[in-house]
Amino acid sequence: MTESRDQGFPAFYAKAPRVTLRDPLAEFLGAARGGLIEYRYADVVRLAGHSCPTVAGAYLMALHGLKALYGDALPVRGDVEVFMRGAPGSGVTGVIASVVQLVTGAAGETGFPGAGSLALFARKHLLGFGADVDGVLGMRRRDTGQAVSVHLDSALLPWPDAMRPLMAKAFSRQADAAELERFAALWQERVRAMLVDHANNPALVWTEPWNAEQLQGA
Repeated sequence: MTESRDQGFPAFYAKAPRVTLRDPLAEFLGAARGGLIEYRYADVVRLAGHSCPTVAGAYLMALHGLKALYGDALPVRGDVEVFMRGAPGSGVTGVIASVVQLVTGAAGETGFPGAGSLALFARKHLLGFGADVDGVLGMRRRDTGQAVSVHLDSALLPWPDAMRPLMAKAFSRQADAAELERFAALWQERVRAMLVDHANNPALVWTEPWNAEQLQGA
């Protein structure tokens, strides 16, 4: 069933790294056996409605941030706080935040407030913006307080020279059908390079220990 649902997506989506997490809320409500949920790049494409270097970079940052916090242990969805450096409406901050929210479960003020009078499994206010973090975002485990900053340098994989005139024509609705097809192919090729060839390249995405103790509400 999964393969049929992915028909129409570029084949390389299936080669991108995946992550399995345990979601205590999903387990509590019987949504997933043992609370185990696997996320794939196709899931974030469905969320965002498109695939681009920003979406791919956000996905990789979420995965590498969790790896840095949990090592070989199973990450716990909903037990990680996310701190975006940018403001909600600045640039692509909102796009990145929505992808990271999908994977980690960390939500802003519109998130799940919790079950019952004890507010069990609450995800509300686990996602913040405008944080003093030396990276695109910071992530902190709620149980241990361990935190990392997560960095992305997508300039490592620039657009090819052929893309610039195509992009100008495509964005101004002046490209013909052949040019649009070539534009889309080059666009997804850069995404493929990020997710497949450089998914574990520390020059593209890397983490550093982060002292988050001074954050408001820490």
